[in-house]
Amino acid sequence: MEEVDVEPPLVVVPGADPASRQLCFEWGPAEVLVCETRFDRGGGGDAAPGSSRVFVVRRDQDIYIQTLRKLFNESHGIFLGLQRCEEELAGKSRKAQLVQVSKNYRSVIRACMEDMHRAAAATRDPALHSQYSTQVSILSAMELIWNLCEILFVEAAAAGPLLLRLLDWIRLHVCDVDSMVREVLSSENPSKHKLFWNVVDVFVLQGRMDEARHLLSKEASANPTSMSMYKILDDLMKKMPVPNLGNTQTLTELELKWQHWHEECQRYIRDGTFASNPHMESICKILGGDENAILEKKELLTTWYHFLVTRLLYSHPTVKPMELHFYAQSSMDLFLGEESSPEPLDTILMAAFEFELHQVIKECSIALSNWWFVAHLTDLLDHCKLLQSHNLYFGSNMREFLLLEYASGLFSHHSLWQLGVDYFDHCPEYGRVYLELHIERIPLNTEQKALKVLRICEQRHMQEQVRSICKIMAMKALRNNRLGSALSWSIRAKDAAFATLISDRFLKDYCERGCFSDLDLIDNLGPSMLLSDRLTFLGKYREFHRLYGEKRFSEAAKLLLMLMTAHIAPCSFWMTLLTDALPLLEQKEVIFSAEQTYELMQCLEDLTAGKPDKQKLLDDDVETVKVEMLRLALARNLARVIVKEGTLEGS
Repeated sequence: MEEVDVEPPLVVVPGADPASRQLCFEWGPAEVLVCETRFDRGGGGDAAPGSSRVFVVRRDQDIYIQTLRKLFNESHGIFLGLQRCEEELAGKSRKAQLVQVSKNYRSVIRACMEDMHRAAAATRDPALHSQYSTQVSILSAMELIWNLCEILFVEAAAAGPLLLRLLDWIRLHVCDVDSMVREVLSSENPSKHKLFWNVVDVFVLQGRMDEARHLLSKEASANPTSMSMYKILDDLMKKMPVPNLGNTQTLTELELKWQHWHEECQRYIRDGTFASNPHMESICKILGGDENAILEKKELLTTWYHFLVTRLLYSHPTVKPMELHFYAQSSMDLFLGEESSPEPLDTILMAAFEFELHQVIKECSIALSNWWFVAHLTDLLDHCKLLQSHNLYFGSNMREFLLLEYASGLFSHHSLWQLGVDYFDHCPEYGRVYLELHIERIPLNTEQKALKVLRICEQRHMQEQVRSICKIMAMKALRNNRLGSALSWSIRAKDAAFATLISDRFLKDYCERGCFSDLDLIDNLGPSMLLSDRLTFLGKYREFHRLYGEKRFSEAAKLLLMLMTAHIAPCSFWMTLLTDALPLLEQKEVIFSAEQTYELMQCLEDLTAGKPDKQKLLDDDVETVKVEMLRLALARNLARVIVKEGTLEGS
């Protein structure tokens, strides 16, 4: 694998020309607004020709790459799982569980990298291919760094097993040998292939002794003259002492065995045992820890950290974690030389080998193109209890600072914002404040989205945001003349004033059309009708119509009279209520008692009294006719009820 080049991301503003225009900027909630000023750069004050333009630079462009969606979605589940099981992480199993979480994160990175690689191979668009290839390189670097941090910090491998983990690290991330192996083994005569010895060398450089011996056996079969040398080299490779993960041997025992084996390798070199075969001699020198012989394979090693692990394997197999940075620095100097300056990836890996956690996170924040990596890695390291001494750099919790940045970026996306909510939930100091600020900026394009946001706010008892969302949606519904939806949102917001306004609109709509819309909503207001007097009236007035429709005239009459005498009904609606009383007054059976009839008469007189706002009512011929009809109906009803009540008393 070629060394991944991770450069710090540069913000390029498409269409802007800093050379000819002065640029200024303003931070937004999830982006930077960049604009061209009309002032002369020279300070003369003359306006530059042409019109000014505004550009939007988003803080986290990777959020908008479709092929990275798997990275954000699947890692979100791993993150939540880690937070939930924090209380369960204890004792010896704690480290194993944290290592498994780390591996889960890496598997998501690798799966996403493979998807991106396939997408790059499938597209014919050069721009897209370039974008995908860049992302593959970045994801590859992310996995490389994460894997090393897993070995050094999460697993905290001790001397002995540490070398085995580093070998696995190199084997996983240096993949070029696989294509060479396939090419060599698929040939008719592998030992004669031009890449045969390159493959053997790479196997040796990666400590893959069994595979190297297998290939060498093919060389011995093809060249019987080299059989004796092959047997000696094969024996050396077979006997090479290596650490084991079962802790069945102490470091002292391993060092003694390795020293004896090492001396045997060097004796064969001094004796010139392999002098007639330069390839085998070179392998024996590598086994003997000859740094110059290893450096001769620089093209096969490809990176200084591969050189480091090979050097440790054949010179310092029991290296302790705290000694790593000495070997890492000297290996980088030897491999790169004095003229070459380290790339950002080199700086990050070196900081890891030096166990400078803060520096690793800082350099990754600068070099990588999104906050995903540093946010999740820092969270994992914090669960490993490794960051307490590093919080002083930020003045607060470093984990929380990075999670807040990552979640803020998610909130700028039209659908990923829902993931950001859970990240804010697990930031105990500032998470709720950030969530409240960001949730207010979510565009409520549809009622379905508004309900999602509302449910999130209700679950977290964010009452101010609940009211704000409901008011916004109620206003939208009202502007679109969707009175039922507007009323439903205003009730949910517990906004009495707005509920009154919408109730008035319902009543006005009833007066114009002669019937109610959204009957299901009005029929099922329940206790919600107590939110405002007008809403109470609307609910009760609808109940009056229902009773009348069911021919429960006596109950309907009592309710109608109550609405007027209790002054629940607006004065502007009294004439409508009195008109509704007409059919009840004209029923064959007497519905209103004498007392009730007198109350209705009093209501009619109050309505027609000589007040300026009431006098206007009588100027309308239609209303005048209604008043006369009501007076006649009330008089007739009173006469009927007096006769009826008088007859009852006489009997």
